[in-house]
Amino acid sequence: MDSISQNLKTISLESYGIKHAKVNYQLSLQKLHQITLEKGLGEEASNGALKINTGKFTGRSPKDRFIVKDDITKDEIWWGDINIPFDKNKFDQLYKKITAYLSGKEVYARDVFACADDNYKIGIRHINEYPWSNMFCYNMFIRPTKEELNGFNPDWLVINAPGFKADPKVDGTRQENFAILNFTKKIVIIGGTGYTGEIKKGIFSALNFILPVQKNALPMHCSANLGRDGDTAIFFGLSGTGKTTLSADTNRKLIGDDEHGWTNENTIFNFEGGCYAKVINLTEENEPEIFGAIKKGAILENVVLKDNGDVDYEDDSITQNTRVSYPIDFIENAEFSGVSHNPKNIFFLTADAFGVLPPISKLTPGQVAYHFISGYTAKVAGTEAGIDEPVPSFSACFGAPFMPIHPTRYAEMLSQKMQDAKVNVWLINTGWTGGAYGTGSRMKLKYTRAMISAAMENQLDNVNYKEHDIFGLQMPKTCPNVPPEVLNPKDTWVDKEAYDKKAKQLADSFVKNFKKFEPYASQEITNGGPKKG
Repeated sequence: MDSISQNLKTISLESYGIKHAKVNYQLSLQKLHQITLEKGLGEEASNGALKINTGKFTGRSPKDRFIVKDDITKDEIWWGDINIPFDKNKFDQLYKKITAYLSGKEVYARDVFACADDNYKIGIRHINEYPWSNMFCYNMFIRPTKEELNGFNPDWLVINAPGFKADPKVDGTRQENFAILNFTKKIVIIGGTGYTGEIKKGIFSALNFILPVQKNALPMHCSANLGRDGDTAIFFGLSGTGKTTLSADTNRKLIGDDEHGWTNENTIFNFEGGCYAKVINLTEENEPEIFGAIKKGAILENVVLKDNGDVDYEDDSITQNTRVSYPIDFIENAEFSGVSHNPKNIFFLTADAFGVLPPISKLTPGQVAYHFISGYTAKVAGTEAGIDEPVPSFSACFGAPFMPIHPTRYAEMLSQKMQDAKVNVWLINTGWTGGAYGTGSRMKLKYTRAMISAAMENQLDNVNYKEHDIFGLQMPKTCPNVPPEVLNPKDTWVDKEAYDKKAKQLADSFVKNFKKFEPYASQEITNGGPKKG
Protein backbone atom coordinates (compact mmCIF):
# COMPACT_ATOMS: atom_id res chain seq x y z
CA MET A 1 0.00 0.00 0.00
CA ASP A 2 2.85 2.42 0.80
CA SER A 3 4.32 2.24 -2.70
CA ILE A 4 0.88 3.16 -4.04
CA SER A 5 0.45 6.13 -1.73
CA GLN A 6 3.84 7.66 -2.56
CA ASN A 7 3.02 7.97 -6.27
CA LEU A 8 -0.29 9.83 -5.91
CA LYS A 9 -0.74 13.45 -6.89
CA THR A 10 -1.96 15.98 -4.38
CA ILE A 11 -5.54 17.22 -4.13
CA SER A 12 -7.14 20.59 -3.61
CA LEU A 13 -8.98 21.40 -0.37
CA GLU A 14 -10.32 24.75 -1.65
CA SER A 15 -13.89 23.41 -1.83
CA TYR A 16 -13.76 22.81 1.93
CA GLY A 17 -12.71 26.40 2.60
CA ILE A 18 -9.04 25.54 3.20
CA LYS A 19 -7.21 28.01 0.94
CA HIS A 20 -3.58 28.09 -0.23
CA ALA A 21 -2.55 25.11 1.86
CA LYS A 22 0.33 22.79 1.03
CA VAL A 23 -1.53 19.48 0.87
CA ASN A 24 0.37 16.26 1.53
CA TYR A 25 -2.00 13.62 0.16
CA GLN A 26 -1.94 9.91 0.90
CA LEU A 27 1.65 9.84 2.16
CA SER A 28 3.15 6.52 3.18
CA LEU A 29 3.74 5.43 6.77
CA GLN A 30 7.49 5.80 6.24
CA LYS A 31 7.18 9.34 4.88
CA LEU A 32 4.89 10.50 7.70
CA HIS A 33 7.22 8.90 10.25
CA GLN A 34 10.17 10.76 8.68
CA ILE A 35 8.36 14.13 8.55
CA THR A 36 7.32 13.80 12.19
CA LEU A 37 10.96 13.28 13.21
CA GLU A 38 12.23 16.10 10.96
CA LYS A 39 9.73 18.54 12.45
CA GLY A 40 10.70 17.56 16.00
CA LEU A 41 7.18 16.28 16.72
CA GLY A 42 8.24 12.81 17.84
CA GLU A 43 11.07 10.39 18.59
CA GLU A 44 11.93 6.94 17.34
CA ALA A 45 11.98 4.20 19.97
CA SER A 46 14.57 1.42 19.85
CA ASN A 47 11.91 -0.95 18.43
CA GLY A 48 11.41 1.44 15.47
CA ALA A 49 7.98 2.74 16.53
CA LEU A 50 7.24 6.47 16.49
CA LYS A 51 6.81 7.92 19.98
CA ILE A 52 4.65 11.05 20.23
CA ASN A 53 2.97 13.07 22.95
CA THR A 54 -0.65 14.12 22.41
CA GLY A 55 -0.26 17.23 24.57
CA LYS A 56 -2.66 18.44 27.24
CA PHE A 57 -5.20 15.71 26.50
CA THR A 58 -4.10 12.09 26.89
CA GLY A 59 -7.64 10.72 26.65
CA ARG A 60 -11.03 11.62 25.28
CA SER A 61 -12.99 14.54 26.71
CA PRO A 62 -16.62 13.25 26.74
CA LYS A 63 -18.14 16.51 27.97
CA ASP A 64 -16.70 18.28 24.93
CA ARG A 65 -18.26 15.99 22.34
CA PHE A 66 -21.34 17.47 20.67
CA ILE A 67 -23.90 16.53 18.03
CA VAL A 68 -25.58 19.14 15.85
CA LYS A 69 -29.30 19.16 16.56
CA ASP A 70 -31.21 19.39 13.29
CA ASP A 71 -33.99 17.67 11.32
CA ILE A 72 -32.06 14.39 11.05
CA THR A 73 -31.07 14.12 14.69
CA LYS A 74 -33.65 15.98 16.79
CA ASP A 75 -36.04 13.02 17.22
CA GLU A 76 -33.52 10.17 16.99
CA ILE A 77 -30.69 11.11 19.37
CA TRP A 78 -30.83 10.26 23.07
CA TRP A 79 -30.05 13.80 24.20
CA GLY A 80 -28.50 14.41 27.62
CA ASP A 81 -25.12 14.47 29.36
CA ILE A 82 -23.65 12.03 26.83
CA ASN A 83 -25.13 13.34 23.58
CA ILE A 84 -24.97 17.09 24.01
CA PRO A 85 -26.83 19.18 21.40
CA PHE A 86 -24.98 21.83 19.39
CA ASP A 87 -26.49 24.68 17.40
CA LYS A 88 -26.19 24.23 13.63
CA ASN A 89 -25.38 27.90 13.05
CA LYS A 90 -22.64 27.77 15.67
CA PHE A 91 -21.27 24.70 13.88
CA ASP A 92 -21.12 26.60 10.57
CA GLN A 93 -19.35 29.47 12.31
CA LEU A 94 -16.81 27.16 13.94
CA TYR A 95 -16.27 25.25 10.70
CA LYS A 96 -15.33 28.50 8.92
CA LYS A 97 -12.89 29.36 11.70
CA ILE A 98 -11.14 25.98 11.73
CA THR A 99 -10.79 25.90 7.93
CA ALA A 100 -9.46 29.48 7.97
CA TYR A 101 -6.96 28.38 10.62
CA LEU A 102 -5.68 25.58 8.35
CA SER A 103 -5.54 27.81 5.28
CA GLY A 104 -1.99 28.64 4.24
CA LYS A 105 -0.57 25.83 6.37
CA GLU A 106 1.04 22.52 5.49
CA VAL A 107 -1.64 19.88 6.06
CA TYR A 108 -2.03 16.15 5.58
CA ALA A 109 -5.00 14.62 3.73
CA ARG A 110 -5.96 10.94 3.52
CA ASP A 111 -8.82 8.99 1.97
CA VAL A 112 -9.81 5.80 3.76
CA PHE A 113 -12.78 3.53 4.39
CA ALA A 114 -14.65 2.37 7.46
CA CYS A 115 -16.57 -0.95 7.58
CA ALA A 116 -14.99 -4.05 5.99
CA ASP A 117 -18.33 -5.33 4.62
CA ASP A 118 -18.75 -3.82 1.15
CA ASN A 119 -22.51 -3.43 1.72
CA TYR A 120 -21.85 -1.03 4.61
CA LYS A 121 -18.53 0.58 3.64
CA ILE A 122 -18.25 4.37 3.86
CA GLY A 123 -15.52 6.61 2.45
CA ILE A 124 -13.88 9.16 4.74
CA ARG A 125 -11.55 12.06 3.92
CA HIS A 126 -9.31 13.08 6.83
CA ILE A 127 -7.60 16.46 6.91
CA ASN A 128 -4.99 16.67 9.67
CA GLU A 129 -2.82 19.49 10.96
CA TYR A 130 -0.11 17.08 12.20
CA PRO A 131 1.68 14.35 10.23
CA TRP A 132 1.40 11.83 13.07
CA SER A 133 -2.37 12.35 13.24
CA ASN A 134 -2.54 11.44 9.56
CA MET A 135 -0.33 8.43 10.25
CA PHE A 136 -2.85 7.37 12.89
CA CYS A 137 -5.60 7.54 10.24
CA TYR A 138 -3.51 5.28 7.99
CA ASN A 139 -3.09 2.78 10.82
CA MET A 140 -6.65 2.76 12.11
CA PHE A 141 -8.87 2.90 9.04
CA ILE A 142 -9.23 0.61 6.02
CA ARG A 143 -6.67 1.47 3.37
CA PRO A 144 -8.00 1.79 -0.20
CA THR A 145 -6.36 0.18 -3.21
CA LYS A 146 -5.04 2.36 -6.03
CA GLU A 147 -8.14 1.53 -8.07
CA GLU A 148 -10.45 2.53 -5.19
CA LEU A 149 -8.67 5.87 -4.87
CA ASN A 150 -9.34 6.79 -8.49
CA GLY A 151 -12.36 9.06 -8.33
CA PHE A 152 -12.68 8.54 -4.56
CA ASN A 153 -15.83 10.33 -3.42
CA PRO A 154 -15.90 10.61 0.40
CA ASP A 155 -19.14 10.14 2.29
CA TRP A 156 -17.76 11.88 5.41
CA LEU A 157 -15.18 14.56 6.13
CA VAL A 158 -13.08 14.73 9.31
CA ILE A 159 -11.09 17.91 10.02
CA ASN A 160 -8.59 17.56 12.87
CA ALA A 161 -6.67 20.64 14.07
CA PRO A 162 -5.14 20.18 17.55
CA GLY A 163 -3.61 23.66 17.45
CA PHE A 164 -6.93 25.42 16.88
CA LYS A 165 -8.67 26.55 20.06
CA ALA A 166 -12.30 27.58 20.24
CA ASP A 167 -13.55 30.62 22.12
CA PRO A 168 -16.30 29.16 24.33
CA LYS A 169 -18.12 32.48 24.79
CA VAL A 170 -18.33 33.00 21.05
CA ASP A 171 -18.37 29.49 19.63
CA GLY A 172 -20.78 27.72 21.98
CA THR A 173 -18.30 25.10 23.19
CA ARG A 174 -17.64 24.26 26.84
CA GLN A 175 -13.94 25.02 26.61
CA GLU A 176 -11.19 25.38 23.99
CA ASN A 177 -11.28 21.77 22.81
CA PHE A 178 -14.19 20.12 21.01
CA ALA A 179 -15.33 17.22 18.81
CA ILE A 180 -18.58 17.94 16.94
CA LEU A 181 -20.59 15.66 14.63
CA ASN A 182 -22.90 17.04 11.97
CA PHE A 183 -25.05 14.24 10.47
CA THR A 184 -26.70 16.46 7.87
CA LYS A 185 -23.41 17.73 6.45
CA LYS A 186 -21.57 14.49 7.26
CA ILE A 187 -18.68 16.34 8.86
CA VAL A 188 -16.72 15.86 12.08
CA ILE A 189 -14.59 18.75 13.34
CA ILE A 190 -12.05 18.23 16.11
CA GLY A 191 -10.00 21.03 17.63
CA GLY A 192 -7.90 21.88 20.65
CA THR A 193 -6.88 18.28 21.39
CA GLY A 194 -4.16 16.08 19.95
CA TYR A 195 -5.53 12.87 21.42
CA THR A 196 -5.93 10.61 18.39
CA GLY A 197 -8.73 8.57 19.99
CA GLU A 198 -11.08 11.48 19.26
CA ILE A 199 -10.59 10.81 15.53
CA LYS A 200 -11.51 7.14 15.66
CA LYS A 201 -14.32 7.58 18.18
CA GLY A 202 -15.80 10.42 16.13
CA ILE A 203 -16.38 8.04 13.22
CA PHE A 204 -17.46 5.26 15.60
CA SER A 205 -20.11 7.59 17.02
CA ALA A 206 -21.30 8.41 13.50
CA LEU A 207 -21.58 4.72 12.61
CA ASN A 208 -23.45 4.02 15.85
CA PHE A 209 -26.20 6.26 14.45
CA ILE A 210 -25.98 5.44 10.74
CA LEU A 211 -26.04 1.63 11.03
CA PRO A 212 -29.07 1.09 13.31
CA VAL A 213 -31.14 4.09 12.17
CA GLN A 214 -30.46 4.01 8.44
CA LYS A 215 -29.21 0.47 7.66
CA ASN A 216 -30.77 -1.78 10.34
CA ALA A 217 -27.39 -3.20 11.39
CA LEU A 218 -26.10 -3.37 14.97
CA PRO A 219 -22.90 -1.45 15.81
CA MET A 220 -20.91 -2.88 18.73
CA HIS A 221 -18.07 -1.68 20.97
CA CYS A 222 -16.34 -5.03 20.95
CA SER A 223 -13.39 -7.05 19.74
CA ALA A 224 -13.79 -10.24 17.72
CA ASN A 225 -11.76 -13.27 16.68
CA LEU A 226 -12.15 -16.39 14.61
CA GLY A 227 -11.38 -20.02 15.49
CA ARG A 228 -9.88 -22.66 13.23
CA ASP A 229 -13.35 -24.15 12.71
CA GLY A 230 -14.80 -20.80 11.64
CA ASP A 231 -16.46 -20.04 14.98
CA THR A 232 -16.62 -16.34 15.80
CA ALA A 233 -16.28 -14.96 19.34
CA ILE A 234 -17.14 -11.41 20.40
CA PHE A 235 -15.75 -9.55 23.42
CA PHE A 236 -17.64 -6.54 24.80
CA GLY A 237 -15.92 -4.44 27.42
CA LEU A 238 -14.92 -0.99 28.54
CA SER A 239 -11.35 0.28 28.60
CA GLY A 240 -9.11 -1.75 30.89
CA THR A 241 -11.25 -4.90 30.96
CA GLY A 242 -9.10 -6.90 28.53
CA LYS A 243 -10.98 -6.52 25.25
CA THR A 244 -7.84 -6.12 23.15
CA THR A 245 -5.69 -8.50 25.20
CA LEU A 246 -8.15 -11.41 25.18
CA SER A 247 -9.05 -11.16 21.50
CA ALA A 248 -5.36 -11.26 20.49
CA ASP A 249 -5.08 -15.03 20.81
CA THR A 250 -2.28 -17.02 19.17
CA ASN A 251 -4.76 -19.85 18.50
CA ARG A 252 -7.39 -17.67 16.82
CA LYS A 253 -7.40 -15.07 14.04
CA LEU A 254 -8.07 -11.49 15.12
CA ILE A 255 -10.94 -9.87 13.20
CA GLY A 256 -10.67 -6.56 15.06
CA ASP A 257 -9.98 -5.20 18.53
CA ASP A 258 -12.62 -2.54 19.16
CA GLU A 259 -15.49 -1.78 16.77
CA HIS A 260 -17.72 -4.12 14.75
CA GLY A 261 -21.08 -4.37 13.04
CA TRP A 262 -23.57 -7.29 13.01
CA THR A 263 -25.79 -7.42 9.94
CA ASN A 264 -29.08 -9.05 9.02
CA GLU A 265 -27.10 -11.05 6.47
CA ASN A 266 -25.42 -12.88 9.39
CA THR A 267 -22.04 -11.24 9.01
CA ILE A 268 -19.76 -9.64 11.60
CA PHE A 269 -17.47 -6.97 10.18
CA ASN A 270 -14.68 -4.80 11.53
CA PHE A 271 -15.12 -1.03 11.26
CA GLU A 272 -11.38 -0.46 11.26
CA GLY A 273 -8.13 -1.43 9.59
CA GLY A 274 -5.96 -1.33 12.67
CA CYS A 275 -5.66 -1.71 16.43
CA TYR A 276 -5.41 0.84 19.23
CA ALA A 277 -4.16 -0.97 22.31
CA LYS A 278 -3.31 0.11 25.82
CA VAL A 279 0.35 -0.57 26.61
CA ILE A 280 0.60 0.22 30.31
CA ASN A 281 2.51 -2.69 31.94
CA LEU A 282 2.72 -4.46 28.58
CA THR A 283 4.96 -7.54 28.54
CA GLU A 284 5.98 -9.87 25.74
CA GLU A 285 5.08 -12.87 27.89
CA ASN A 286 1.49 -11.82 28.60
CA GLU A 287 0.62 -10.16 25.29
CA PRO A 288 3.02 -11.44 22.60
CA GLU A 289 0.82 -10.45 19.64
CA ILE A 290 0.57 -6.80 20.69
CA PHE A 291 4.20 -6.63 21.82
CA GLY A 292 5.36 -7.95 18.45
CA ALA A 293 3.24 -5.40 16.55
CA ILE A 294 5.12 -2.46 18.06
CA LYS A 295 7.68 -1.76 15.35
CA LYS A 296 8.34 0.82 12.64
CA GLY A 297 4.98 2.07 11.40
CA ALA A 298 3.35 1.85 14.83
CA ILE A 299 2.68 4.98 16.90
CA LEU A 300 3.27 4.98 20.65
CA GLU A 301 1.34 7.67 22.51
CA ASN A 302 2.43 9.29 25.79
CA VAL A 303 4.90 6.57 26.77
CA VAL A 304 8.28 7.29 28.36
CA LEU A 305 11.53 6.17 26.73
CA LYS A 306 14.58 5.08 28.67
CA ASP A 307 17.99 6.57 27.87
CA ASN A 308 18.70 3.73 25.43
CA GLY A 309 15.44 4.31 23.55
CA ASP A 310 13.62 1.31 25.01
CA VAL A 311 10.00 1.87 26.05
CA ASP A 312 9.34 1.89 29.79
CA TYR A 313 5.90 0.29 29.68
CA GLU A 314 5.51 0.58 33.46
CA ASP A 315 6.00 4.36 33.50
CA ASP A 316 2.64 6.11 33.89
CA SER A 317 4.06 9.55 34.71
CA ILE A 318 2.34 11.09 31.67
CA THR A 319 -0.84 8.98 31.83
CA GLN A 320 -2.15 5.52 32.65
CA ASN A 321 -3.72 5.63 29.18
CA THR A 322 -0.54 4.91 27.21
CA ARG A 323 -1.42 3.59 23.75
CA VAL A 324 -0.13 2.11 20.53
CA SER A 325 -1.77 2.16 17.10
CA TYR A 326 -0.75 -0.11 14.24
CA PRO A 327 -2.28 -1.57 11.05
CA ILE A 328 -4.02 -4.88 11.66
CA ASP A 329 -1.56 -6.67 9.36
CA PHE A 330 1.10 -6.00 12.01
CA ILE A 331 -0.67 -8.83 13.87
CA GLU A 332 0.51 -11.99 12.14
CA ASN A 333 -2.53 -14.00 13.16
CA ALA A 334 -5.31 -11.78 11.78
CA GLU A 335 -8.35 -12.22 9.54
CA PHE A 336 -7.42 -9.57 6.99
CA SER A 337 -10.83 -9.54 5.28
CA GLY A 338 -12.27 -8.10 8.50
CA VAL A 339 -15.44 -10.15 7.94
CA SER A 340 -16.83 -13.26 9.61
CA HIS A 341 -20.19 -14.89 10.36
CA ASN A 342 -22.62 -15.01 13.29
CA PRO A 343 -20.85 -15.49 16.63
CA LYS A 344 -21.04 -18.71 18.60
CA ASN A 345 -19.97 -17.12 21.90
CA ILE A 346 -20.21 -13.60 23.29
CA PHE A 347 -18.23 -12.47 26.32
CA PHE A 348 -19.12 -9.46 28.47
CA LEU A 349 -15.88 -8.35 30.16
CA THR A 350 -15.81 -6.46 33.44
CA ALA A 351 -12.91 -5.56 35.73
CA ASP A 352 -14.76 -5.80 39.05
CA ALA A 353 -12.49 -4.10 41.57
CA PHE A 354 -14.95 -5.01 44.35
CA GLY A 355 -13.88 -8.65 43.87
CA VAL A 356 -17.40 -10.07 44.12
CA LEU A 357 -18.46 -11.10 40.59
CA PRO A 358 -17.61 -14.62 39.41
CA PRO A 359 -14.65 -14.99 37.04
CA ILE A 360 -17.02 -16.68 34.58
CA SER A 361 -20.78 -17.16 34.59
CA LYS A 362 -23.34 -18.12 31.95
CA LEU A 363 -26.16 -15.63 31.35
CA THR A 364 -29.87 -16.14 30.70
CA PRO A 365 -31.51 -13.97 27.99
CA GLY A 366 -32.84 -11.60 30.66
CA GLN A 367 -29.42 -11.31 32.27
CA VAL A 368 -27.82 -10.71 28.88
CA ALA A 369 -30.02 -7.66 28.23
CA TYR A 370 -29.65 -6.40 31.82
CA HIS A 371 -25.85 -6.59 31.86
CA PHE A 372 -25.56 -5.20 28.32
CA ILE A 373 -27.67 -2.18 29.21
CA SER A 374 -25.79 -1.77 32.50
CA GLY A 375 -22.28 -2.04 31.00
CA TYR A 376 -20.52 -2.40 34.35
CA THR A 377 -16.87 -2.18 35.25
CA ALA A 378 -15.07 -0.52 38.17
CA LYS A 379 -12.57 2.30 38.31
CA VAL A 380 -9.79 2.30 40.87
CA ALA A 381 -9.06 5.71 42.37
CA GLY A 382 -5.71 4.61 43.78
CA THR A 383 -3.89 7.55 42.24
CA GLU A 384 -5.57 9.99 44.64
CA ALA A 385 -4.15 10.29 48.14
CA GLY A 386 -6.27 8.58 50.79
CA ILE A 387 -8.69 6.98 48.31
CA ASP A 388 -8.35 3.24 47.86
CA GLU A 389 -11.98 2.19 47.38
CA PRO A 390 -13.11 1.10 43.91
CA VAL A 391 -15.79 3.15 42.20
CA PRO A 392 -18.55 1.39 40.20
CA SER A 393 -18.77 2.61 36.62
CA PHE A 394 -21.72 1.94 34.30
CA SER A 395 -21.61 2.66 30.59
CA ALA A 396 -24.68 1.48 28.67
CA CYS A 397 -23.97 -1.05 25.90
CA PHE A 398 -20.33 -1.06 27.06
CA GLY A 399 -19.84 2.18 25.16
CA ALA A 400 -22.30 4.91 26.21
CA PRO A 401 -20.01 7.83 25.24
CA PHE A 402 -20.23 6.71 21.60
CA MET A 403 -23.89 5.65 21.44
CA PRO A 404 -26.13 8.41 20.01
CA ILE A 405 -29.50 6.62 20.28
CA HIS A 406 -31.23 5.14 23.34
CA PRO A 407 -29.39 2.11 24.84
CA THR A 408 -32.51 -0.06 24.84
CA ARG A 409 -32.65 0.14 21.03
CA TYR A 410 -29.19 -1.37 20.78
CA ALA A 411 -30.09 -3.92 23.47
CA GLU A 412 -33.23 -5.00 21.62
CA MET A 413 -31.26 -5.47 18.39
CA LEU A 414 -28.56 -7.47 20.18
CA SER A 415 -31.10 -9.63 22.00
CA GLN A 416 -32.91 -10.49 18.77
CA LYS A 417 -29.70 -11.32 16.92
CA MET A 418 -28.43 -13.49 19.78
CA GLN A 419 -31.67 -15.45 19.91
CA ASP A 420 -31.71 -15.92 16.13
CA ALA A 421 -28.08 -17.10 16.12
CA LYS A 422 -28.44 -19.19 19.32
CA VAL A 423 -25.37 -17.60 20.89
CA ASN A 424 -23.93 -18.49 24.31
CA VAL A 425 -23.28 -15.38 26.42
CA TRP A 426 -20.83 -15.29 29.30
CA LEU A 427 -19.95 -12.67 31.92
CA ILE A 428 -16.20 -12.62 32.55
CA ASN A 429 -14.67 -10.83 35.55
CA THR A 430 -11.07 -9.88 34.73
CA GLY A 431 -10.89 -7.84 37.94
CA TRP A 432 -10.14 -8.79 41.53
CA THR A 433 -10.35 -12.06 43.44
CA GLY A 434 -9.76 -12.93 47.09
CA GLY A 435 -10.92 -9.49 48.18
CA ALA A 436 -11.53 -6.02 46.82
CA TYR A 437 -8.84 -3.78 45.34
CA GLY A 438 -6.24 -3.16 48.03
CA THR A 439 -6.83 -6.55 49.68
CA GLY A 440 -7.29 -9.11 46.91
CA SER A 441 -5.32 -9.60 43.72
CA ARG A 442 -6.06 -9.24 40.01
CA MET A 443 -7.40 -12.38 38.35
CA LYS A 444 -4.55 -14.23 36.66
CA LEU A 445 -4.62 -13.79 32.90
CA LYS A 446 -3.86 -17.50 32.37
CA TYR A 447 -7.03 -18.43 34.30
CA THR A 448 -9.17 -15.99 32.32
CA ARG A 449 -7.78 -17.34 29.05
CA ALA A 450 -8.42 -20.92 30.24
CA MET A 451 -12.06 -20.12 31.13
CA ILE A 452 -12.70 -18.42 27.80
CA SER A 453 -11.08 -21.32 25.91
CA ALA A 454 -13.22 -23.82 27.83
CA ALA A 455 -16.38 -21.91 26.94
CA MET A 456 -15.44 -21.72 23.25
CA GLU A 457 -14.51 -25.41 23.13
CA ASN A 458 -17.86 -26.48 24.66
CA GLN A 459 -16.11 -27.80 27.79
CA LEU A 460 -18.57 -26.02 30.08
CA ASP A 461 -21.69 -27.43 28.43
CA ASN A 462 -22.08 -30.46 30.70
CA VAL A 463 -20.56 -29.37 34.01
CA ASN A 464 -22.53 -28.58 37.18
CA TYR A 465 -23.39 -24.97 37.93
CA LYS A 466 -24.09 -23.09 41.16
CA GLU A 467 -26.29 -19.97 41.34
CA HIS A 468 -24.76 -16.85 42.86
CA ASP A 469 -26.72 -15.95 46.02
CA ILE A 470 -27.01 -12.24 45.24
CA PHE A 471 -26.56 -11.76 41.49
CA GLY A 472 -28.31 -14.96 40.40
CA LEU A 473 -25.50 -15.80 37.97
CA GLN A 474 -24.78 -19.40 36.98
CA MET A 475 -21.20 -20.26 38.00
CA PRO A 476 -19.53 -23.46 36.72
CA LYS A 477 -18.23 -25.65 39.56
CA THR A 478 -15.35 -26.97 37.47
CA CYS A 479 -13.32 -25.68 34.52
CA PRO A 480 -10.24 -27.21 32.85
CA ASN A 481 -6.93 -25.65 33.97
CA VAL A 482 -8.60 -23.48 36.64
CA PRO A 483 -8.54 -24.33 40.38
CA PRO A 484 -12.15 -24.99 41.54
CA GLU A 485 -11.85 -22.55 44.47
CA VAL A 486 -11.28 -19.68 42.00
CA LEU A 487 -14.65 -20.18 40.27
CA ASN A 488 -16.83 -19.09 43.23
CA PRO A 489 -15.65 -15.64 44.34
CA LYS A 490 -16.94 -16.08 47.90
CA ASP A 491 -14.64 -19.08 48.34
CA THR A 492 -11.62 -16.86 47.64
CA TRP A 493 -12.42 -14.45 50.50
CA VAL A 494 -11.21 -15.20 54.03
CA ASP A 495 -14.00 -13.10 55.57
CA LYS A 496 -17.26 -14.45 54.14
CA GLU A 497 -19.42 -11.82 55.88
CA ALA A 498 -17.29 -9.08 54.37
CA TYR A 499 -17.83 -10.67 50.97
CA ASP A 500 -21.63 -10.67 51.39
CA LYS A 501 -21.57 -7.05 52.51
CA LYS A 502 -19.46 -5.98 49.52
CA ALA A 503 -21.60 -8.01 47.10
CA LYS A 504 -24.81 -6.38 48.38
CA GLN A 505 -23.15 -2.97 48.10
CA LEU A 506 -22.34 -3.61 44.43
CA ALA A 507 -25.82 -5.08 43.81
CA ASP A 508 -27.36 -1.87 45.18
CA SER A 509 -25.26 0.13 42.72
CA PHE A 510 -26.57 -2.00 39.84
CA VAL A 511 -30.19 -1.52 40.94
CA LYS A 512 -29.78 2.23 41.41
CA ASN A 513 -28.14 2.64 37.99
CA PHE A 514 -30.84 0.58 36.23
CA LYS A 515 -33.76 2.65 37.53
CA LYS A 516 -33.45 5.07 34.62
CA PHE A 517 -33.88 2.17 32.18
CA GLU A 518 -36.77 0.39 33.95
CA PRO A 519 -39.54 2.31 32.12
CA TYR A 520 -38.13 0.98 28.82
CA ALA A 521 -37.27 -2.58 29.97
CA SER A 522 -39.43 -5.70 30.02
CA GLN A 523 -40.01 -7.68 33.21
CA GLU A 524 -37.65 -10.39 31.93
CA ILE A 525 -34.85 -7.84 31.56
CA THR A 526 -35.50 -6.27 34.97
CA ASN A 527 -35.48 -9.75 36.52
CA GLY A 528 -32.02 -10.29 35.03
CA GLY A 529 -30.49 -8.05 37.66
CA PRO A 530 -29.42 -8.82 41.25
CA LYS A 531 -31.94 -10.39 43.60
CA LYS A 532 -33.84 -7.83 45.66
CA GLY A 533 -34.25 -8.09 49.40
